[in-house]
Amino acid sequence: MEHFDEVVTHRGIELEDLRSFLPRMAAGELFRGKYYVSATSGTTGEPGVFLWDADEWAGVLASYSRPYAWGGVDPRLTRRTKMAVVSSTTPWHQSALVGATVDSPFIPTLRLDSGTPVDELAPLLQAFRTDVVVGYASVLGLLAAEQLAGRLAISPQASFSSSEVLTDRTRRLIESAWGHEPFGVYAATETAGIAAECEYHSGMHLFEDSVITEVVDEDYRPVALGEYGAKVLVTVLGSRLLPLIRYEMGDSVRLSPADPCPCGRPFARLDGIQGREQEALRMVRPSGGHVVVQPAVFHNVMDTVPVTAWQIVQDANGLTILVVGLATHSDPGRIARSVGEALTRIGTAQTSIRVERVDAIPRTRLGKAPLIRSAAGSLNTGNDPL
Repeated sequence: MEHFDEVVTHRGIELEDLRSFLPRMAAGELFRGKYYVSATSGTTGEPGVFLWDADEWAGVLASYSRPYAWGGVDPRLTRRTKMAVVSSTTPWHQSALVGATVDSPFIPTLRLDSGTPVDELAPLLQAFRTDVVVGYASVLGLLAAEQLAGRLAISPQASFSSSEVLTDRTRRLIESAWGHEPFGVYAATETAGIAAECEYHSGMHLFEDSVITEVVDEDYRPVALGEYGAKVLVTVLGSRLLPLIRYEMGDSVRLSPADPCPCGRPFARLDGIQGREQEALRMVRPSGGHVVVQPAVFHNVMDTVPVTAWQIVQDANGLTILVVGLATHSDPGRIARSVGEALTRIGTAQTSIRVERVDAIPRTRLGKAPLIRSAAGSLNTGNDPL
């Protein structure tokens, strides 16, 4: 953003003009009547502002339509496909802008804010009778739990999860509730679609024809197949208005070393997404120094706990585990001990761990509910995964 005015390739576009436009932007409104503009929340610093002309925006829409095609969603002139999207309704959030663009008689789209309580979302979804449901992983998990509890009755033919880590537990909930396995989608404001699952659910195929994705370590060296990187560098082939070349995103992902997918698609696959760099907590070693605790350490414990939602919060006093739906007879201390044992196994010093029952997990202003966060830090670094 510091060099935005030098990088943008159309004369007469300046960052300050875009920043003035965003706060008053209406749903689906274009900058100067011809540019699509989105921004990241920038919780840890300066928000990122990105824009596309009409041709580039067609590519953005195509990248989001690809996962739906792979998931068997096939809108036609003779058959409407009703789509419910539960994410952010903030006009400058890219998912909201995409939704405003594609809403049509052929794809009627119901947009709901993910910050809305689930008991208010349920009747709206039920009345809409959606064919497809798209949303943050945490929201889809809550809706699936509502369906299993008999408080929601919808029959989507497919569901698509994005933005947050789609855990095995959430997958199982969705499959039990709606009879199908959800499709994971990996995308970001800056890149649009990056990767998505096919019908075999054997990892996410990278969209190598539109985004060059490099998985690297902290020193920007490529990591081997089957190893998690510290960050991702992306080169967006369709970005000419605001070129993005080896643009850094703090995502920890892993390229699959497995044999080619049975689907026959030629793209390389990601077989693991641990989360964002800021979701890896730094904890003290008994001998000094720090241990980087990856989200998978917490997932291995919390995904076996009988709750409907959870979140790990790190602050100066230790860890707080927020849980929703924990039975009154369940022992919170057992959860704390299990997490403590998992941390000890990877070499962290003992720390205070407490479990707190809550009615709902706190969400960011864009409606996301990160599973792991530092109270002293941010919920994202500016690169908002969609």
